[in-house]
Amino acid sequence: MDISNMREEFLLSGLERKDLFDDPVVQFEKWFKQAQESGMIEPNAMTLATVNDSGQPSVRTVLLKFFDGEGFVFYTNYESKKAKDIAGNSKVSLLFPWLDLQRQVKINGIAEKVPTAQSIKYFLSRPRGSQLGAWTSNQSSVITTRSLLLSKFEEMKSKFQDKEVPLPSFWGGYRVVPKEIEFWQGRKNRLHDRFNYTLQDNGEWQIERLAP
Repeated sequence: MDISNMREEFLLSGLERKDLFDDPVVQFEKWFKQAQESGMIEPNAMTLATVNDSGQPSVRTVLLKFFDGEGFVFYTNYESKKAKDIAGNSKVSLLFPWLDLQRQVKINGIAEKVPTAQSIKYFLSRPRGSQLGAWTSNQSSVITTRSLLLSKFEEMKSKFQDKEVPLPSFWGGYRVVPKEIEFWQGRKNRLHDRFNYTLQDNGEWQIERLAP
């Protein structure tokens, strides 16, 4: 299928250095709020890229659940493929594709586990079905039929009936501590605005405009 003629001009907005906050997390918060207010689906959906021991990159979509000056937090099964990748190479990338706003944010950083207390607090805030789902799925393992998964789910429902569902020992959060954050705004004629923040040894952020 030839789709080479699919294209769209990016005319919504521009981005200038004078419009940027010196702190990229503050800038991210501004853009994130605008993404929320736009009505787009799942503005906290982000692509997570990892690399395994053989050097093979892998990407998937996860949900951002918390962010502050320390980093960007998501939750997962600690026995999943992504977790195994991170155990071998903690350097990861995140991408927020806010295409409705003709924007992207790319984050390069180091993934580290959050404290167990933080994982417990988030886990207990999840819907009960999601809590049971965490106990049910041996994430990334091969299963022969969906019925086996549903059977395990019913088993977990019975096991924790009339009880609080506890945090599984194999489940929790990662914080991606940013080292680089790039803000991308689409512009006419593919002459996009790109500004890259790079963390310096003194803890300050250097801001540079990049060619599109």
